Amino acid sequence: MEERILRLEIEAGEDGNPPFDRLDKALAAIVPEEAALSRSRLARMIAEGAVTRDGVAVTDQKARVAPGEIYQIALEPPRSVETLAQEIPLTVLWEDADLIVIDKPAGMVVHPAPGSEDGTLVNALLHHFGGKLSGVGGEARPGIVHRIDKETSGLLVVAKSDRAHHGLAAQFEKHSVHRHYLAVCTGVPEASDPRLRGTPGVSFEAGNILKITSQLARHKTDRQRQAVLFHGGRHAVTRARVVEAFAGAAALIDCWLETGRTHQIRVHLAHAGHGLIGDPTYGGRRKLPAKAVGAAAAEAAAAFPRQALHAATLGFLHPVSGEELSFSSPLPADIEALLAALRAGAEGA
Repeated sequence: MEERILRLEIEAGEDGNPPFDRLDKALAAIVPEEAALSRSRLARMIAEGAVTRDGVAVTDQKARVAPGEIYQIALEPPRSVETLAQEIPLTVLWEDADLIVIDKPAGMVVHPAPGSEDGTLVNALLHHFGGKLSGVGGEARPGIVHRIDKETSGLLVVAKSDRAHHGLAAQFEKHSVHRHYLAVCTGVPEASDPRLRGTPGVSFEAGNILKITSQLARHKTDRQRQAVLFHGGRHAVTRARVVEAFAGAAALIDCWLETGRTHQIRVHLAHAGHGLIGDPTYGGRRKLPAKAVGAAAAEAAAAFPRQALHAATLGFLHPVSGEELSFSSPLPADIEALLAALRAGAEGA
């Protein structure tokens, strides 16, 4: 089976230096999630001579790195996946020999993990594909190029072939994939808010577009959360604009990503003081004022069972044909019902 090579370039941070200056930490910070390479596994691969620079193996995991250096990681041939194929209904918007676009419902985990070994999108795709799997990422499995959280609904593209996986991954790495999310947040993020003007990492662009810039990394004490940092971590930029406001108490917002980090929209909006309604991890359980939106709408928001976040549009170049593809997904019924309650409450209050 042909050797697979992962190519990674060390990038400079805002101060001109890499966020991490030793090899194992630097590679772990920039390796794509779909490669499934933990820091401990990377350390073993370094020791085994699987990591090279300019054709020479680098076997010291503490070796210093510099911006612009390019490292190549020789990946093992893909193993046969042991995940169970399950006949789970899928909403398919596009499928050809190289890729498939899915409209994922809220509540479905994308990838098997401890505590969610089955019933996932990967389980469903294994059955749907019938053995036609990408080998990128270390296992012969559906080519998961990007993820959305379990309780986030909406659009995902999945590679069926290695060539599609590499081509899509390159587009995500270059941030050329067009992705917009619709979300319902507490409060209304506006440039006129002096509190936002004083929040680190928060600014506004023309057209009242909120921009949040920070580094993101795992929380020091809660490994299930991400934390906003301004030194170290991974660079992250989120933009958002208000689509509809509800008596100053909540807003429907359109969000788009310059980068794609775990929980990025959720943690960035919470940092700005506008956490998503229904988000138990980042403080979106804050009660809306009944005086502003009415008791029924306040109760609907308090009872909303998930983060109100939907991956609404997805656009990219077909990695094989070069065709420009664009997809959209309507808001699911639960978010539509929440919006209807907020509209009725704001109008009647």
